[in-house]
Amino acid sequence: MSKIESFETLILGSGQGGKLLAWHLARSGQRVGVVERQWVGGSCPAVACLPSKNEIWSARVAHLTRHAANFGATTGPVVIDMAKVRDRKRSMVEREVAFHLDAYAASGAELIMGVGRFVGPKTIEVQLNDGGTRTLRGERVVINVGTHAAIPDVPGLRAANPLTHIGALELDRAPEHLIVLGGGYIGVEMAQAYRRFGSRVTLVERNARLMSREDTDVSAEMLRILQAEDIDVVLNAQTVRVEGRSGSDARVVLRTPGGDQTLIGTDILVAAGRVPNTAGIGLERTGIELDERGYVKVNDKLQASAPGTWAIGEAAGSPQFTHVSVDDFRIVLGNMEGGHRSTKDRLIPYTLFTDPPLARVGLSETDAKQADMAVRVATLPMSNVLRTEATDEKQGFMKVLVGEKDDRILGFTMIGSEAGEVLAAMQTAMIAELPYPKLRDAVISHLTVAEGLGPLLAKLPARK
Repeated sequence: MSKIESFETLILGSGQGGKLLAWHLARSGQRVGVVERQWVGGSCPAVACLPSKNEIWSARVAHLTRHAANFGATTGPVVIDMAKVRDRKRSMVEREVAFHLDAYAASGAELIMGVGRFVGPKTIEVQLNDGGTRTLRGERVVINVGTHAAIPDVPGLRAANPLTHIGALELDRAPEHLIVLGGGYIGVEMAQAYRRFGSRVTLVERNARLMSREDTDVSAEMLRILQAEDIDVVLNAQTVRVEGRSGSDARVVLRTPGGDQTLIGTDILVAAGRVPNTAGIGLERTGIELDERGYVKVNDKLQASAPGTWAIGEAAGSPQFTHVSVDDFRIVLGNMEGGHRSTKDRLIPYTLFTDPPLARVGLSETDAKQADMAVRVATLPMSNVLRTEATDEKQGFMKVLVGEKDDRILGFTMIGSEAGEVLAAMQTAMIAELPYPKLRDAVISHLTVAEGLGPLLAKLPARK
């Protein structure tokens, strides 16, 4: 073992919450080390949220161009240059890397590129990417290692070398026929994007409906949107085996209630969930406990079981969104500084970047029924929002849940243009515990999508 170097705070993984913590603590005068094996800044700016939304935007531009005649703009044949799509994304990633390197230099935090593994409590041995090893010890240690795409244990699947979202975002071609295994958020986003790039797409979901965590009306509307773009969707389908190789000739055998069927495609994209990156990093040497799924066990302050250790982001079992990792940073920092911030009762929104997008915050109808909560519900078709008369973006709906015995807004779901932006207004009202009539009667700028909140809330039945 090399000579042990001491840090006041040592962070394994440079994802969103960890890097923010590092920069803040280093600016306050601490010696802070961040160990990162591959992606400067973590997966979000390198291979996940930012790159995926970059390419999804390119797909939307292609889609709008194909339909430009509907708006009076005459165009010729639309040709997709996937190498250009990829290079545009790569340029963005390069800018992000430069930004992060500058931020590390400005803060004084040390970024150490290499593979880290615990060799004892609060002690990490790093196999440096450019050769050699370093042994680091922190007075405080934060685990921020994230997750990776799960590859289900299906005969032949791993040998077929399927794409995950990382590989899909590096393609310089549109697959002739892309088979997407998984009808969750990543699968749905990527299926629509590649259909718009020109691929034939078949989406396979093992459950009886897409995005099974959502309400049935949400799942049904998203299915209708995908099918309207000629995406084939196979529901209630178990993948039995895979033959051939993704990238050339792939065959996927499915078992459905109607019998077995075989899909023949050129490429396979697996979007079947995530696995924490906690295996093989030496946690058994630290006293840090994992739960039954492999996530770091933490309390509501994100403290792990070993003294002086915390976990942030997906590795801690936090909801798998970058904005949650940002809040994890605030919680850990607050508690390091003697505060009492907690993960309890935080209101977490999310946005699915399909077109139109899906956004939700708070309770769904399914949640309310499972909790036996009495609620009032109102829905409004997006075709009733005046903005859509100008834009023709009439797909989807808004839905709101309000308490039966009071006027608190408990949940909001929207499939529609600018859903993520409208969501922020509703989330703000929920955080402020604003009675819904206050928002219903607000003077909202015309002609905006958020203007639809008024007629939506006006449809709520009065309290009994």
